[in-house]
Amino acid sequence: MAQKKYYSVMLIDDNEIDNLINQKMIEASKISDNIFIHSGAKSAIEFLRNIEKLGDIADQVLPELIFLDIDMPLMDGFQFLDLFDQLNEKTKEKCKIIMLTSSINPQDISRSQNYSYVKKYVNKPLTQKNLTALEV
Repeated sequence: MAQKKYYSVMLIDDNEIDNLINQKMIEASKISDNIFIHSGAKSAIEFLRNIEKLGDIADQVLPELIFLDIDMPLMDGFQFLDLFDQLNEKTKEKCKIIMLTSSINPQDISRSQNYSYVKKYVNKPLTQKNLTALEV
């Protein structure tokens, strides 16, 4: 079955091992050849802001999918979403966010539904099945 190809995806997780496992899963699924990995939400938001400064070519570089962890030090996933909300409309249209978390807290699930660009809530670890089922 042919996978939908994305130009780029982004992983945001403070756990380096989770990032490595998720990177390998994405590579194996062949949904994208370009994977941006951030071990903190702060560096990820800076990265997106810098891409926006590229102007016309920003659209070609922006990740179509962002896998976002919730529980991170310094800036958690929800703080990232609040800052993401301040990015330009083009960025918010292009980047679809998937909460990728070990949290099974119903409050986290319902809170993530308050953001229109959060398309899915997936429990860690990322699996081939999760990736195959991605229709965002």
